[in-house]
Amino acid sequence: MLKALTRLMFLFQVYIIDVTDGQHRWTVKHRYSDFHDLHEKLTAEKKVDRGLLPPKKILGKNSKSLVERRQKELELYLQTLLQQFPQATPTPLANFLHFYLYEINGITAALAEELFHKGEQLLQAGEVFSLRPLQLYSVTQQLRLAKPTCCNGDAKTDLGHILDFTCRLRYLKISGTRGPVGTSNIQESTLPFDLSFFKSLLQIEISECSSHQIQGLPSLRSSLATLSIHRSTETMMSVLVPEASEFSQWEPEGVESGCPVTAVIPVWRNLTTLDMSHNCISTIDGSVKLIPKVEFLDLSYNQLSSVENLQHLYNLVHVDLSYNSLRALEAAHTRLGNIKTLSLAGNQLDRLTGLTKLYSLVNLDLSHNQLSQLEEIKNIGSLPCLEKLNLSSNPMCIIPDYRTKVLAQFGDRAAEVCLDSKVTTEKELDTVEVLKAIQKAKEVKDRMSSSDKKVRRGSGLNRRCCILAVHGLCPACFLRCL
Repeated sequence: MLKALTRLMFLFQVYIIDVTDGQHRWTVKHRYSDFHDLHEKLTAEKKVDRGLLPPKKILGKNSKSLVERRQKELELYLQTLLQQFPQATPTPLANFLHFYLYEINGITAALAEELFHKGEQLLQAGEVFSLRPLQLYSVTQQLRLAKPTCCNGDAKTDLGHILDFTCRLRYLKISGTRGPVGTSNIQESTLPFDLSFFKSLLQIEISECSSHQIQGLPSLRSSLATLSIHRSTETMMSVLVPEASEFSQWEPEGVESGCPVTAVIPVWRNLTTLDMSHNCISTIDGSVKLIPKVEFLDLSYNQLSSVENLQHLYNLVHVDLSYNSLRALEAAHTRLGNIKTLSLAGNQLDRLTGLTKLYSLVNLDLSHNQLSQLEEIKNIGSLPCLEKLNLSSNPMCIIPDYRTKVLAQFGDRAAEVCLDSKVTTEKELDTVEVLKAIQKAKEVKDRMSSSDKKVRRGSGLNRRCCILAVHGLCPACFLRCL
């Protein structure tokens, strides 16, 4: 349990304590003076035998034999203390061994005491409260044990302070860690935790967790308005419908189905914002049927190659599909509806034919794509509400007079369009007018040229008919023979 590390350059010893609690292990570093301070507290508060701690030595204190002997004596000292208090570890000893960082009882006691002092103030301020998966795991485990809610007799550490706080909390952030926690072997991504004791949450943000360790999310369907989850899942289904794996066929409540179903799943009644960016999602699956009121949807930084099932979200206003793997977006109006903001930045789009009927679109971000042909802008040039367009970092941006040529595609609305976050200048508008005049002249010329060809074609046919008539042939029969 106890090892020693001697650092002669500083003329003191640091003892490394290996602590084991079930499958969890961690290390704590202390000097002899820390042991002395601990012993003073225990003799005063718990009437521990004052002679239990090995005495301090002055002469030869850095000798190898003394260090090894003291290591064994201090290890025996700690083992004796733990055996003396088998039910509840005294607070000074628990703090000495860093129970408040790594051990279930110590973690919940520390959290309860923090909320005893500051919980009411935090609730009144309406601030976002942050918790670690390890803390939530500890609370979850404590609730499952048939033990008193206060183990060490200190009312400030009663589990009730946590439950009272979580029942009323509205804004929660859960942030996990990659790799072990601190000096321990604890991997937070393997620790299951329950969210069902949060009764009033309006907003929750979860990051660096596994969707498989998150339990109790369905209990938040009636209250949650904003759900954000990052670096935690490969599917939307595992977050929005975690119970789907239990049923072969399911449908959201309120939907009539012609097929037999084994379960009817409640919808997220108040969810208006869903942020599932920075995950590994490759498909927009049928779970979106359970979020009918969502207005803001962020699926950026995922692995989407197509857009599906969003036609079920009739209230969508803002959609972020940036930094995925989209190469085309055909018939976008049938998939996205009457949205106002659409971000497609950072994909591999090289054409815009599918965006022609997004008539409600106000803000469109197409930066960092593969658009090279100015003709593609014609597909969005007639959108009546488009005000902000971002085409930066596309191949077409190197074309001479790129801005004015793009703005010219919007005709009389060129002055209303903000291109690449830059307001259109009067000089650019003058150039646009010249380009429009040139284009109009070209169109007139093309029409006239086309008319001339038709006239010439018609007159040539008349001449041939006359020639055929002279030779006694029927023009209609001759043409059919041809």
